[in-house]
Amino acid sequence: MVQSSSDRLDASFAALSDATRRGVLDQLGRADASISDLAHKFNMTLTGMKKHVGVLEQAGLVATQKVGRVRTCRLGLRRLEEETAWMERYRQLWAARFDELDLVVDELKQKEKSHGRKKR
Repeated sequence: MVQSSSDRLDASFAALSDATRRGVLDQLGRADASISDLAHKFNMTLTGMKKHVGVLEQAGLVATQKVGRVRTCRLGLRRLEEETAWMERYRQLWAARFDELDLVVDELKQKEKSHGRKKR
């Protein structure tokens, strides 16, 4: 299935919106783990953890492999480059807006000084 950039961003941000799923990614960043181990670590049912892992897997953030009865999870191949680029565009936009606001504030301070107003 081919996903558009927008679909990938939606899937990634939806997957990352949940604290448990972010915790699973943190855990898998340290070591691969079975779904059972993750369920135990996060004090949840196996079914609940399977759903969380499924969301992460759908987003490409986690990969699983079943050997016998054990499904092992590891970090996926996605490096979140699209997501980082998307966030960076908005970071730059907001940085520019705050820089403009700083100029307005500085201009108002100068006008206040030149008119002899005192700070309250």
